[in-house]
Amino acid sequence: MDGRLATIYDVECPWGRDDDFFLATVGETPAARVLDLGCGTGRLTLALAAAGHTVTGVDPDRASLDAALAKPGADRVTWIEGTSGVLPRAAYDVAVLTSHVAQEIRAEEDWTRTLGDLRRALAPGGRLVFDSRDPAARRWERWNPCDSRRRLALPDGTVVDAWTEVTEVRDGLVSFVHHYLLPGGDELRSSGTLRFRPEAELRAALAAAGFTVERIHGGWHREPVGASDDGELIVTARAAG
Repeated sequence: MDGRLATIYDVECPWGRDDDFFLATVGETPAARVLDLGCGTGRLTLALAAAGHTVTGVDPDRASLDAALAKPGADRVTWIEGTSGVLPRAAYDVAVLTSHVAQEIRAEEDWTRTLGDLRRALAPGGRLVFDSRDPAARRWERWNPCDSRRRLALPDGTVVDAWTEVTEVRDGLVSFVHHYLLPGGDELRSSGTLRFRPEAELRAALAAAGFTVERIHGGWHREPVGASDDGELIVTARAAG
């Protein structure tokens, strides 16, 4: 990630209802050893540490970790550049993947390996909590230059015009480009592809990896699947003992 994109990301993605949900859910295990896999610039990671948990943030993107390290309270967190393959055995009570990081793991063999790594990294009975958009909600249809148009005010006063466009939808994969138009005409672009997995597929993969699904919510106020405009599949699973 370009350092400028990390700054834009923090402005575009402030604290929200999803963070409230994850903070409260992790808090069900007081003073937990917490893994934040795909921690990004550390918004939730730092809040978990401030709440009294022992937190490790893992992310493969150096610029994101550098942005996290520059924030107040960063010294309370253990930061690791890498993926799930670097995780130690039975080291965590709770693991979270937030901001739809699970969807960034596109290839099924990578998803299977990641779930296996997480199962190994959690203590027996430890919890895995993550969010994944419900493909039935078809949220990508809102990712177009009209509906997604927005203006972002950066900390230095710069105003950025932003929009998103989908470039391809195929076989459960949605590819897109975020456009950020800077004053003077320069444009930054951030492209990505997300895997949209239905609920049954998530359940099957978790069971194969040694997890028991405790609950799946459809929205950040713990609504049933399909009953919220949030269009989420918010999963809480427990590692087999």
